[in-house]
Amino acid sequence: MSNHNLDGKTVMINQLTANPAPLGLLGFGMTTVLLNIHNAGFFPINPMIIAMGIFYGGIAQVIAGVLEWKKNNTFGTTAFTSYGLFWLSFAALNLLPMMGLGEPTSPEAMAAYLFMWGLFTLVLFIGTFRINRALQVVFGTLALLFFLLALGDFTGSEMIITIAGYEGIFCGFSAIYAGLAQVINELYGKSLMPIGEVK
Repeated sequence: MSNHNLDGKTVMINQLTANPAPLGLLGFGMTTVLLNIHNAGFFPINPMIIAMGIFYGGIAQVIAGVLEWKKNNTFGTTAFTSYGLFWLSFAALNLLPMMGLGEPTSPEAMAAYLFMWGLFTLVLFIGTFRINRALQVVFGTLALLFFLLALGDFTGSEMIITIAGYEGIFCGFSAIYAGLAQVINELYGKSLMPIGEVK
């Protein structure tokens, strides 16, 4: 809801658009779970992960970010648009070498890429202290995930990558919970799936 002053009169405009956050959280969460099942060593990177990264992790999150902009939510716009573009860039990092457009990314370059995303996520994690506990878990575990993956690539440690995989599965499921909780709680008009709203 917003106020507009027209010729000395205050006009109340009620925002009736749907909440785009569940779309963004589910796009992020489901794709993160699937990628980290790979990181945990259960299957190699494959077109299923790339396709999820492009369409649900990528495009769906960008759409959610644009819709959050419409709702005047700077945090949601920044987070969903950024992570949507993260997934699109991740897909490109895997696809471009297959298409003959550059060499595969070196482990050191991948570590730098993941570290920068970790720093970005760490700052957003601080922002979640003003939102709710569910998002604190999502962003806290995501920052840790990026730093673990960066360390794994930098050191070449398969064990660290595997640990990151299991931690990332938890992170992804926490985002799925946060997204579905908002859908269910809105439908039922009460907190059936608590998210720990900050007072």
